[in-house]
Amino acid sequence: MSAGNQAWVIDDERNIRWVLEKALTQNGWTVSSFDSADQALNQLTNSNPDVVITDIRMPGTTGLELLEKVKATRPDIPVIVMTAHSDLDSAVTSIQKGAFEYLPKPFEVDEAIAVVDRALEQSSQRTEDKHYSQKSETLEIIGKAPAMQEVFRAIGRLSKSNVSVLINGQSGTGKERVAHALHKHSARNTGTFIPLNMAAIPKDLIESELFGHERGAFTGASQLRQGRFEQAEGGTLFLDEIGDMPQETQTRLLRVLSDGEFYRVGGLEPIKANVRIIAATHQDLEALVREKKFREDLFHRLNVIRIHIPTLAERKEDIPFLAEHFLTKASKEMGEEIKRLNSDTLEFLCNLPWPGNVRQLENTCRWISVMAPSKDVKIEDLPPELLEIKEKNNNVGSDWEKALRSWASKKLANKKLEDSGILLEAVPKFEKIMILSALKQTGGRKREASLLLGWGRNTLTRKIAELGLIEEHLL
Repeated sequence: MSAGNQAWVIDDERNIRWVLEKALTQNGWTVSSFDSADQALNQLTNSNPDVVITDIRMPGTTGLELLEKVKATRPDIPVIVMTAHSDLDSAVTSIQKGAFEYLPKPFEVDEAIAVVDRALEQSSQRTEDKHYSQKSETLEIIGKAPAMQEVFRAIGRLSKSNVSVLINGQSGTGKERVAHALHKHSARNTGTFIPLNMAAIPKDLIESELFGHERGAFTGASQLRQGRFEQAEGGTLFLDEIGDMPQETQTRLLRVLSDGEFYRVGGLEPIKANVRIIAATHQDLEALVREKKFREDLFHRLNVIRIHIPTLAERKEDIPFLAEHFLTKASKEMGEEIKRLNSDTLEFLCNLPWPGNVRQLENTCRWISVMAPSKDVKIEDLPPELLEIKEKNNNVGSDWEKALRSWASKKLANKKLEDSGILLEAVPKFEKIMILSALKQTGGRKREASLLLGWGRNTLTRKIAELGLIEEHLL
């Protein structure tokens, strides 16, 4: 980046302005700071910033209103939106109103600088729609974690597209909620959203369920029946657990995607299909293709855009917000007093593996709302199966600590005073194990791994180099 590029920082929080101004200046930017959007807009007619960085929620004119005005008059200026309120609507709305990027607080300074530099590099290629209007209805998708912010960004970027989307994620991660959000934030949002779980329908009824049937098409078909494709006309059809779809139905679905029309079971007249397909699975579709259990051509038709939904264990920082949401929701449904998790309980829940993901956490919060004896929920008030996990974790903790003590005792017994210290041998090994374990947990994503380790991304990158970890060890 050449020196002298002009960046505007707009935030009513003085410390945020100071941090960004100092960091950008050190990286060669010329920075102007404003404590309100109105102050910045007054200078826009006489100034030409290269990048604008703005908070969303400020007194007076909001960041989103500022974004709209900048895009209406100066569409060439990239605008980066930042907010502490990391919700789906903020992400989608900011992107659709023309934001270059969405930066949730708190952020690392080097991450913010990288986004600003990228905005400058790509500003000439950005073409965003400034007339997008966000509905007030909110969906119950909560996610401050970086992996969920990527999901929010994908929903925003896909909202003007009609392409097929494949959602990957374990059971209970919220695949249907994401599919519903894709529909809600699309041009088809006035149409119907029809969800259909392939694994829940008997195989001999799937084709009738999808395409409908004519009267007399088979025994028991006493009248004409519309299928899900007809019901979703002009809208979105969400096919959950697509990996469980029988091969014969896969062939028929491929024809619909290829030809844009289908036949009811027993029908002779083709019916046009104006439907967007969103598919989801917890299975490895590529493996099913290799095993000849899923059609490769259908896989490529569905896999135009893929969105990965992280497990709850991969987004532990979201657990406090999700738990609060589910406890509030359960209290309203049951007419019970809202239960609150004390700090020890919350920390305990954040460190559980959650194999059932968000659905398991929601069910746990329902159990707490009914069964916990007091308003302030302690660890011992949690469901018995969670307490069993605590006991197992305690045993694992004591095992590795015992092993470390044994190793240290043996090493020290054979050490001479003139030998190098034991920590010079132990610490690099410990850091290597922790780094590789964190990267495995995050699928190789260094940004998320650094957060799990409690480091900055730069620290993680430096440690990887110092320890000589080559790339194939990081996956």
